[in-house]
Amino acid sequence: METLGIWIAAILTLCIYSFLYRDNPFYRFAEHLLVGMSVGYIIVITIYFGFIPYAWTPIKNAVTDETARLGFLTLIPICMGCLFFARLSSRRAWLIRYPIAILMGISSGIMIPNALQTDIFAQVRGTIDPYSRIGVLSAFEITGAILMVIGVVCTLTYFFFSVEHRGPVNWLSKVGIAFLMIGFGSAFGNTVMGRVALLIQRVDFLINDWIGSIF
Repeated sequence: METLGIWIAAILTLCIYSFLYRDNPFYRFAEHLLVGMSVGYIIVITIYFGFIPYAWTPIKNAVTDETARLGFLTLIPICMGCLFFARLSSRRAWLIRYPIAILMGISSGIMIPNALQTDIFAQVRGTIDPYSRIGVLSAFEITGAILMVIGVVCTLTYFFFSVEHRGPVNWLSKVGIAFLMIGFGSAFGNTVMGRVALLIQRVDFLINDWIGSIF
C-alpha cells in the first residue's frame, strides 16, 4: 500500500506539472480530482465540526432532556442559515438578504476591532518602540528605525489625497512609492522562494522516493 501511494502521488504530480507544456486532459483530471476531494473534505468537516455539535446535538438534547429546552433556540440560526438556499428560487431570492446582512454585521463587529489592533495599533507600536530603547541599540538598528519612520510617513503621504501632491508632498509621495515597490518586491521574492521550495520538494520526492522505490 505504501508503494501504491507513492506511485499515485508521483503520477498526479506529473499530471499537474504537465501544464508547463500546455493544457491537457491529464492536468484537468488532476485538477478536478483535487477540487472534488477538497469539496468533499470540507463538507465532511463542516458536518462533523459544525452541524453536529452546534445544530444537531442541541436540538436532540432539547427533545430528550426537559432541562435543555433552550436548545430549541438553535432553530433560529438554523432557519436563518437555510435562507441562503433561497437563492435557488428566483421568486424567493430576496430572502437571502437577511442572512447576508446578519453575517456581514457580525463579521464587521468581529473584524474591525481586530483590524484596528493588528493593522493600526500594533504597527504604530512597532514603529515607535525602537526609540524607547535608543540607548541600547546599535548603529545599524538605529538606522533601521529611522528608515522605518521615514518609510511609514512617506507611504502614508502617498495615500493622503486630501491635499494635491505638489512640492514637498509630491517628493514625499515619490519616496513612499519607492518604499512600496521595495515592499512588493520583497513579498514577491518571498512568494517565488516558497514556490521554488515546493518544486524542490516535489522533485526530491520523484527522484528519491518514486524512482528510488523502482530501483
